[in-house]
Amino acid sequence: MSVKPEPASALFAGPFALATLSAPDGPAFPALVTPDARVLDLRAALGDDRLTVRGLLESWGTALPRLRTLAGDGGPGQRPLTDFRVHAPVEPRQVLQSGANYRQHVIDLHVAHRAPDDDRPEKERRAEAAEIMDRRAAEDLPYVFIGLPSAITGPYDDVVLPAWAEKPDWELELAAVIGRPAHRVPVEEALEYVAGYTIANDLTDRATVFRRDMPQIGTDWLRSKNAPGFTPLGPWIVPAESLADPDDLRVTLKLNGETMQDESTKDMIFSVARMVAYASRTARLLPGDLVLTGSPAGNGMHWGRLLRDGDVMEGSVTGLGVQRTRCVAEAAS
Repeated sequence: MSVKPEPASALFAGPFALATLSAPDGPAFPALVTPDARVLDLRAALGDDRLTVRGLLESWGTALPRLRTLAGDGGPGQRPLTDFRVHAPVEPRQVLQSGANYRQHVIDLHVAHRAPDDDRPEKERRAEAAEIMDRRAAEDLPYVFIGLPSAITGPYDDVVLPAWAEKPDWELELAAVIGRPAHRVPVEEALEYVAGYTIANDLTDRATVFRRDMPQIGTDWLRSKNAPGFTPLGPWIVPAESLADPDDLRVTLKLNGETMQDESTKDMIFSVARMVAYASRTARLLPGDLVLTGSPAGNGMHWGRLLRDGDVMEGSVTGLGVQRTRCVAEAAS
């Protein structure tokens, strides 16, 4: 089961985007999608039956001009998007996730997770959180950790809520898609290594973020974030050149039609460039890898309303389209 995309006058910003699609009972294939919902199979257009979106990203410097030409031609071979299933747009080798990167979100979390014996006024605790963020920004210390590619699912696929997940929550994010190997790149050059952008919903089970058996070891991101399907991705990769400024996009999540998150990436403590540069200090980022940039205020913990069977999440980021996913409780074994 999946929640189908609705027709739109323009699916995304710019003249084209990349997608991974499949016809009924057919294999997945890389596609060029136009804003008016037409599809070109890039295997045939580029003469490579084994081509994938990640393969395109591995030769992004030469692929991009060819894609621009194909998008401009509007020639034969295009079919309507409604003929196809939309998958996650890329299969990354590495997923770099980020926490505590939106100012208002961090303040809300700091207030919500106070120690039982902390009876200071909320105003004082908010001021403390702001001071901590200012120090992190000055010391250039984003909070980056590793996610699993196996948690990724399509942008319209159902999300299974595991029976063990007591407090499943949403976290809509802007994701940068790497287009060149990047290692120890300076901030000033970091965006040159980004091929494009997509949408990620980094689901989290709040009940398992911290280990109950040994709280001293801190966060358990494996358990809390990496169940199968906990990272709906896509629907498209929109080339970076089609977005004027990734640090000025609106991130919006609706739950059953009600807006829960609605914030600009201007509220990020660390810009996209700083996030990519920081991740590359340690890791060697590869084409197709994802750098998730954190989630704004408005998570379920803030609202006191966590995910339940039957919920439908609709996530959008300016210029990147919309993903819609339905939550389904895991069947009893």
